[in-house]
Amino acid sequence: MMDDLDYRILAILQKDNLTPQRDIGDKIGLSAPAVQRRIKKMREEGIIEKDIAVVDRDKVGSNVTIIVEIFLERKKINEIDAIRKEFSSVPEIQQCFHITGESDFLLIMVVPSMSYYENLTRKIFFGNESIKRFRTSVVMGISKNSLEIPLNNFL
Repeated sequence: MMDDLDYRILAILQKDNLTPQRDIGDKIGLSAPAVQRRIKKMREEGIIEKDIAVVDRDKVGSNVTIIVEIFLERKKINEIDAIRKEFSSVPEIQQCFHITGESDFLLIMVVPSMSYYENLTRKIFFGNESIKRFRTSVVMGISKNSLEIPLNNFL
């Protein structure tokens, strides 16, 4: 069970995961060891899933962001599970959502070029008999790029 202090810790870590525990403690009124214990517990419970670095896609040469809608031929659970597993193994797919509506999956992908994307589609979309069709949108600009969970309702 999380309390107000846990939510306040998470709010700080989502902004900067390298914030020293001493600084977090000063901001919320806890000692650094108490903050450390709470963070450790949240990691063990899977509340904090990963500690990652956010990389500037332009500076590493993967500057084409693509949104792909996937339409399945059939909607059998074993095929959905297989596609989920396959999409999870593709490094260029940053996010994969199984969704309701006209399409079945929504993918956020990052690739170095359109020709690279074309080759990738041949491997993962055209070669998969479960996929009826897919629709590609190329991102022209990014105004916000975040995985931060809003915690305002809990603070």
